[in-house]
Amino acid sequence: MFFTKTPKLIQRLFPSLTWKINSIEKEVFITFDDGPTPEFTQWLLNLLNSLNIKSTFFCIGEKAKRHPNIISEILKQGHSIGNHTFSHNNGWVSTTDSYIKEIKKCSNFVNKTNLFRPPYGKIYPWQIKKIIKNYKIIMWDILSYDFKKSQTSEKFQKNILDNIEKGSIIVFHDNKNSEKILKENLEDILKKIREKGFSFSTL
Repeated sequence: MFFTKTPKLIQRLFPSLTWKINSIEKEVFITFDDGPTPEFTQWLLNLLNSLNIKSTFFCIGEKAKRHPNIISEILKQGHSIGNHTFSHNNGWVSTTDSYIKEIKKCSNFVNKTNLFRPPYGKIYPWQIKKIIKNYKIIMWDILSYDFKKSQTSEKFQKNILDNIEKGSIIVFHDNKNSEKILKENLEDILKKIREKGFSFSTL
């Protein structure tokens, strides 16, 4: 089960994971999982550039391997990149050794980043213990649910805007499942976040 706003209890149970940023500034951290996706990633980059917003893209290695030019463009525009495994592996159904190999394989195509986000947010404590030796494991405190087909634009925007706070890490997705709702709402959401007095930073 996923929550729009990650409960404080879950955050306290896994203190070695980064759920939000303890920032003295009124800033938020926009993230995009599952790319790069041809054409849609470029649309995201164009939008972010037009609003002068920087974000963090957690990329799947096999996609990064196929589209190195998009990875280069993400970095060229001043965004940061994170590791999202090579094949979008679910840690709960992976051995620790195979999971670590997936992360290492992905690292060949995502510019040696030290940021890692587990696909689906699913990871075991013993996997965490090994991964944090080399990576900062980035979770989130707001899940946008941009992948939920039945969600209305009104509900989608409300889930984010009602829960945002200083240091929030917000998850969107750079994939075809989320393309429609993001194209309809992302610009409005980002502008409204800014109207609330927040700035945007990379992880």
